[in-house]
Amino acid sequence: MDNYPFLDRSSPTFLEFTENPLLATQGFFWKMAEQIKQQPAFIKINQLRPGAFGLNLTVKVVSSKAIVTRGRNGTQGRNMRLAECLVGDETGIVVFTARNDQVDAMKECSTVVLRNAKIDMYKGSMRLAVDKWGRVEVTEPADFSVKEDNNLSLIEFELITVEE
Repeated sequence: MDNYPFLDRSSPTFLEFTENPLLATQGFFWKMAEQIKQQPAFIKINQLRPGAFGLNLTVKVVSSKAIVTRGRNGTQGRNMRLAECLVGDETGIVVFTARNDQVDAMKECSTVVLRNAKIDMYKGSMRLAVDKWGRVEVTEPADFSVKEDNNLSLIEFELITVEE
């Protein structure tokens, strides 16, 4: 290990250089020896931007309205439930599109942690969503009051192309 000064055991991800007897003809390979998980960074509603993804937020549900309950391909297959919810924190509010099991968690006045959320654009406005790679978790009530006069979903965005 002393021959390889770039290997620092104190780094968050430490790779150990080893020799595999089964792969002797292929030489050396790297194996993961230790990995320290990083704490997620939480952001506020006023920091949301079009196209953002991998977002973690703690929000309160201001309102929830069921939109659609339908099956795939008409009446066949699994039912899909959709709800539009207004969620916010002390910096503003935004529309959240809840799907299937997420609809049950989005009750009015509940506090919810959204992990790995993303911003979808719908008719030029931002919508917050959590797909199958994210999580929606109900948590203890938060001690902040929602700022309802800053609705980021009411801001209309337009994609423009710049020619050089």
